[in-house]
Amino acid sequence: MKDRFLSKLRMPDGSINPWVIAVTVTLATFMEVLDTSIANVALPHISGNLSAGADESTWVLTSYLVSNAIVLPLSGWLSGLVGRKRFYMACVALFTVSSFLCGLAPSLGMLVLFRILQGAGGGGLQPSEQAILNDTFPLEKRGMAFAVYGVAVVVAPTIGPWLGGWITDNFSWRWIFYINIPVGILSLVLTSLLVSDPPHMKRAKLSEGFRIDYVGIGLISLGLGSMQIILDKGEREDWLSSGFIQVFFVLMLVGLLAGIIWELRHKDPVVDLRMLKDRNFAVATLAMFFLGFVLYASTVLIPQFLQEMMGYTAELAGLALSPGGAVIMLMMPVVGFLVSRVNTKYLIAFGCTVSALALFVMAGWDLQVDYGHVVRARMLQSFGLAFLFIPINVSAFAFVPKEKTNMGTGIINLARNVGASVGIATVTTLLERRAQVHQAQMMEHVNPLSGAFQNRLHALTASFSAGGSSGPGAASRAYGMIYGLVQRQAAMKAFIDNFYLLGIVFFAVIPVMMLLRRPPKGVKPPVH
Repeated sequence: MKDRFLSKLRMPDGSINPWVIAVTVTLATFMEVLDTSIANVALPHISGNLSAGADESTWVLTSYLVSNAIVLPLSGWLSGLVGRKRFYMACVALFTVSSFLCGLAPSLGMLVLFRILQGAGGGGLQPSEQAILNDTFPLEKRGMAFAVYGVAVVVAPTIGPWLGGWITDNFSWRWIFYINIPVGILSLVLTSLLVSDPPHMKRAKLSEGFRIDYVGIGLISLGLGSMQIILDKGEREDWLSSGFIQVFFVLMLVGLLAGIIWELRHKDPVVDLRMLKDRNFAVATLAMFFLGFVLYASTVLIPQFLQEMMGYTAELAGLALSPGGAVIMLMMPVVGFLVSRVNTKYLIAFGCTVSALALFVMAGWDLQVDYGHVVRARMLQSFGLAFLFIPINVSAFAFVPKEKTNMGTGIINLARNVGASVGIATVTTLLERRAQVHQAQMMEHVNPLSGAFQNRLHALTASFSAGGSSGPGAASRAYGMIYGLVQRQAAMKAFIDNFYLLGIVFFAVIPVMMLLRRPPKGVKPPVH
């Protein structure tokens, strides 16, 4: 039966159909990316069910992100050590088993422990999939291959909050982890049957031996782990005014600076930073950082705006993002087709321009914006985002030797994840700080000398008095309502500031993208 199944999937030359491999390795990656956002809306349910405080429950998110960030840059080295297929299957297995354990967790402490394991397993999935796609498809077909992967990486964070809200409202928060189990099992079975390591990896593994850079692993883990904790907890702890953040800031500096120096001087580094000497790879890595920055920051901002300012439910706010995900799914194959025909830097510039314009449209929202306008603006942004992911990945690996693919995918995925964390931390902090600034400015006009304020106050007081409130009570309610209106308007202005910032970031990236080189025409890159 196994031979009959495989025979249907083989090409005329006897190899497995590469598109089947692409779909196979995308399954687990989709679930892993989904898990970075699906638990956000379930936190109140988790903290209530496990008798934990709101601050304590956020470690459910932080623990996953920290372990994920540590494993990402190490994934290329680990793949070379044990073999890519074996490493990928180990990651899928660990992710699946830890998902099951997360669903069973009897306490917050156990849930955090299992989320650390889940993040460690998930950290190796994206780089491994990218490396497999790079080795499975020749350069001229790689754009379409990355379209499949791009759907998982870009769409999953979009539907995560909505799906998480729907599951927790209709079932239990534990099911946001249980849904990973059948997908993980299916991925393991298909990977064992269809995926194999390329010959160059097997030779490299036998010849290079098993030298382990313990110092490099320790320094990188310390630096990245501390950085992720700072980004996730910084706003809540008031950044460097907190002793907790100060300690991790010092640890981050020591870990990252010492780690960079060590890895650049080490003969067999666990993370080969010398790859950044390749101009295309360095520029693409920077572009991926900013893609993660804007994508995840806007995915946090829009639902938060709809829930806090417009009174939408979590499910309805998530539904407002869903058409954008559909646009990306439809456009990814089109972009994959264009990559082999149009210079990637122009595709990236076009995508940045459209996405920036969409964010400027969002900056024009007010408290009367309707649902349809929100959906259309998100769809326009998603149309632009579809032109970024595939061209950036294809450009990154255009000149990277095949034996460096594993290492490169770990670095570029780390850039996207760090960009996402920096983006979320930035907009979260700016929302709070800019709202305070706008509120202070507006309160300058809320004083007895302002005619508009006096007219509004008297009108509200009269309205409350007519409704049965006493004189002092009516005046107190009127003051409270005016203050509430000021707070709401200040928060609205803070959202506008953030949308403008994200649009400016994308416009600023465009000149840097012009440094990307296109592979010479007529020269066929090696088929991995």
